[in-house]
Amino acid sequence: MGLLALRSVVDYFQLPLSDVADQVLRVGIMTAVLWFIARPVIDLRVRHWAATVAIGVAVFVIWIAPDLLIKGYRHFWLFENALMPKVATTLSTDGLMSWPVLTLRMVRAVLIVPIVEELFWRAWLMRWLIGQDFERVPLGEYTAQSFWVVAVLFASEHGPYWDVGLAAGIVYNWWMVRTRSLGDLILTHAVTNFCLGAYVIATGKWEYWL
Repeated sequence: MGLLALRSVVDYFQLPLSDVADQVLRVGIMTAVLWFIARPVIDLRVRHWAATVAIGVAVFVIWIAPDLLIKGYRHFWLFENALMPKVATTLSTDGLMSWPVLTLRMVRAVLIVPIVEELFWRAWLMRWLIGQDFERVPLGEYTAQSFWVVAVLFASEHGPYWDVGLAAGIVYNWWMVRTRSLGDLILTHAVTNFCLGAYVIATGKWEYWL
C-alpha cells in the first residue's frame, strides 16, 4: 500500500538509478529515519494477535474484491481521471522480473511502511486533530472529526484506489479505537500488505503496486 508521509529523495530529485538501487535507497532512508528518529516511540507490542491478523486479512480481501467482482471496475471515471494517476505500477519491466527488486519492495511494504504510516496517521494525526499537545491525548481517543478526517486523508493517499483506501482507513481507525495499541495496528497493516504483495507477485497484478 502507498506512502505520502515520507517521500524519498529519489522522488524529489528524480535520480537516474537502477531498479535495485532505487529500492535499496528507499529502504535505507526509511529504515534510517525510523531507527534514528522514531525508534523511541515505536511500540511493537501486540495485544490481540488472532483478531489483528484476521482484520489484516479482511482488509486485503476488501482491497481486491471490487476488481475481482466487477470487470473493468478500476477503469471507471471515478478512479481514472485528470486528478488520479493511471492505474499502473511504477516498477519497470526489468524490475518486475528481478527477484532482488521484488524482495526489497516486499520488505518496504511489510516491515517499513506499516510502521511509518501508523506512526503518522493513527499515532500522531488522529491525536493531533483532537489536541495539538497530542502526547497528552491517549492512543485511540475517538472524536468523529479526527476519525473521519484521517480516514479520508488516508484514502486520498492511495490515488485510484481511494475507495478501498477509505474502507481500509475506516477499519484501521476503528481497530485503533478498540485496541488503543500501536503494535496491533502495525501488525494488521503489515498483514494486509503482505497478503497484497504475495497476491501481486503470484498473479502478476502489478497495478496494485503504484
